[in-house]
Amino acid sequence: MNSRIFFASLGCDKNLVDTEVMLGLLGQEGYELTSEESEADIIVVNTCCFIGDAKEESIETILELARYKETGNCRGLIVTGCLAERYKDEILREMPEVDAVVGTSAYGDIVRIVRDLAYGEKRGQQVFHSLEELPQPDAKRVLTTGGHYAFLKIAEGCDKCCTYCIIPKVRGHYRSFPMEHLVREAESLAEQGVRELILVAQETTLYGTDLYGEKKLPELLSRLSEIHGIRWIRILYCYPEEITDELIAAIRDLPKVCHYLDIPIQHASDRMLRRMGRRTDRKRLTEIIAKLRREIPDIALRTTLITGFPGETENDHREMLEFVDEMEFDRLGVFTYSQEEGTPAAEMPDQIPEETKLYRRDAVMELQQDISFENSERQIGRELTVMVEGMVEDGSAYATRTYMDAPEVDGYLFIQTDENLMTGDFVRVRVTGALEYDLMGEIVNEFTE
Repeated sequence: MNSRIFFASLGCDKNLVDTEVMLGLLGQEGYELTSEESEADIIVVNTCCFIGDAKEESIETILELARYKETGNCRGLIVTGCLAERYKDEILREMPEVDAVVGTSAYGDIVRIVRDLAYGEKRGQQVFHSLEELPQPDAKRVLTTGGHYAFLKIAEGCDKCCTYCIIPKVRGHYRSFPMEHLVREAESLAEQGVRELILVAQETTLYGTDLYGEKKLPELLSRLSEIHGIRWIRILYCYPEEITDELIAAIRDLPKVCHYLDIPIQHASDRMLRRMGRRTDRKRLTEIIAKLRREIPDIALRTTLITGFPGETENDHREMLEFVDEMEFDRLGVFTYSQEEGTPAAEMPDQIPEETKLYRRDAVMELQQDISFENSERQIGRELTVMVEGMVEDGSAYATRTYMDAPEVDGYLFIQTDENLMTGDFVRVRVTGALEYDLMGEIVNEFTE
C-alpha cells in the first residue's frame, strides 16, 4: 500500500532532525511524502512542550490536522515528540482523534506504526522506549531546510536540570552520539549538497564526556572540518561555564568553523541564576565573554534571557539590563518565564504576573534593538563572505547570511544584483547599509570555491 505521509514538525531544531530521520525511514520504505494535508493518508505531528506557547501550538496543530480525518484522506493521526513523551496518557484520553503516541526515543519505530495504521490495525498504540536509549536509525535524512544547510544533532538529553526546564524529563540524561556516527552522517549530508553544518544539542559543550570521559567537541570540529563540500560549521547552545580554552582555540583556528557562538545565559543576576539552578555567576559570565572576544576579536555572540522568573525583583531586572548594555551582544532573544508543571520553579513562591514579565521582556528587547543597530552600523564598509538564502518575495533583492547569522533566528544581508545567484552559493560582499537587525550590501566578486 503506497500511503502518502504528511509531517508537521514543531519546536526546536533538535526536533527537526528527528523529523528528517523519520521522513528518511519512511521514504526508503517506499512511502510517498506529501506537502498537502488533504492528500495525506497518514499525518504525523512531531510536537514540542518546552514552554506554554509551544504546548498550545502543538495541541492546536493536532486538532487542526485531525479534521482531515473527515474532510480529507487521513486514516491515521500520529503524535510524536516531547508533548507525546510528557502527556502520553492524556493525549489518547482527551484526543480520541489521535491513533498513536510515540515517545522521544521511539521515533525509529515510525515505519511499523505507519504500516499498522495504513492497514487499519492497532489503533491507540503507545510506543515508548527507555530514555536511557540513544536512537540511531540508519536512514538518509530527508532535508527540510532547503538542502544548503543542515542541523547535526550531536547529543540527546540533558543533565543540567535547571529549575525551569522540563527537558531532562522528556529527553532523558545527556547522551552523546558516537563521533564516527556523526562523521558519517555529516559526510552523507555533504553528499546531498549541504554547505553549512549547524551543531545542536541541549548542550553542545559537554559533547563526548559520557562516551569518552572528556569533552570532545574540539576534536569533533576538527574531524568535521575535513569533510569535502562543507564550508561553514556553526555551533549552537554552548553553556558558558563549560567553554574551554581548547574549544576557543578550535573556533579560532579551524577555518571552516564560524566565529559565532550561541551561549544561553538566561539571566545576569547572581540571585536569579542560583534560583534557576544555573552553574555560573555574573563575574564568570563577564570573564568568559571577555576571553572569547580577546581570543577571537570578530566573534559574534548570541544569547537568550528569561524575564519574570519567580522572585525576580526590579533590582534583578535592572541587573539584567545593565549586563545587556555592558556586554553588547550581537544577537539576543528574550522569553518570558513559563510555569511548567513538574519543574521545581513551578512550585516556587513569588510567581510574577504576566504583564510584568512582558513589560520586562519588552524593556530588554528595546535596549537590544539600539545595541543591534549600533553593531550593524559598525559593519558598514566591511567585506564579508555570505551564503545566498534566496530571493525575497517581490524579487527586488537576494537574502543572504553572514557568518554572524544562524538561519531562522538571526538577520539577513540583502543585496541587489543582476547576477543569477543560487541558494547555497557563496559570494563576497561589501556592507553598504544597516537596519536594526539586518544589513545591506553589494557584491564585490562571486565566490566560486
